[in-house]
Amino acid sequence: MKHPSLTGTITALVTPFSRGNVDVKGLSKLVKSQIRAGVTGLVPVGTTGESPTLSHEEHLEVVQTVISAAGGKVPVIAGTGSNSTREAEALTARAHEAGADAMLVVAPYYNKPSQRGLLNHFSRVAESTDRPIVLYSIPGRCGIEIGVDTVASLRAKYPHVCYIKEAGGTVDRVDQLKTALGDDIVVLSGDDSLTLPFMSVGAEGVISVASNFVPRDVAKMVRAAANNNYTQARKLHRRLFPLFKALFVEPNPVPVKWAMHQAEMISSPDVRAPLCSLSAAGKRAVKAALATL
Repeated sequence: MKHPSLTGTITALVTPFSRGNVDVKGLSKLVKSQIRAGVTGLVPVGTTGESPTLSHEEHLEVVQTVISAAGGKVPVIAGTGSNSTREAEALTARAHEAGADAMLVVAPYYNKPSQRGLLNHFSRVAESTDRPIVLYSIPGRCGIEIGVDTVASLRAKYPHVCYIKEAGGTVDRVDQLKTALGDDIVVLSGDDSLTLPFMSVGAEGVISVASNFVPRDVAKMVRAAANNNYTQARKLHRRLFPLFKALFVEPNPVPVKWAMHQAEMISSPDVRAPLCSLSAAGKRAVKAALATL
């Protein structure tokens, strides 16, 4: 089957809540505004979408809502990762049945498997769908990194394992992946503040938190970099950099949801426990960043 192109500015969507429940209408409205703003893809129920605290029923409801609201205009990449291989397989199969275009599968967290364990885990997930798998390496949250050799082994065995969201915090990893795999792997930045440096050495876009709030600006920066217009891309990066940093002064997605609520983009800044509301110091930091835009 022909796979969608997953490059450019892909938004890691927040999950809006209303009175403790998923705000389906608010989520649909957010999806449509993102598409109008020029993003090239959407990721529901990733970490930014608070997947750890959604029930399986809510998880599927969010995926289905985003697919319906997107209407095929941009690819939808459902978050289906887990630290249980069986659960990741099941979530991937359900997202596939719902019509997701691709799956974002994070490295198992807390139980810290070996690289052989990671290879087995991702292999089983890959065998539950023929749609693209976006590996997600974020050692700061998971305690482990998806090794370059593991990525290469998966890529050799499964043609649809051809993307990686890289959130290890170093440009070196992009170089390592591209040296090992070249155009056989598409690298997407997992850190807004590193998108431009990553693209300068071969990454093809970003799965962005900031684009929830400033989708047009992030998309414009990424397009400029993709077109090798680094003068314009640097100018946009420097303008957005204070916001990129401020949106992570407290655990994601607390700051971005607060900023979006202030801008009346979502009806509530609510997050689910154990996350909590943005502190007074956090609000000052986000306000200061917004004042620079």
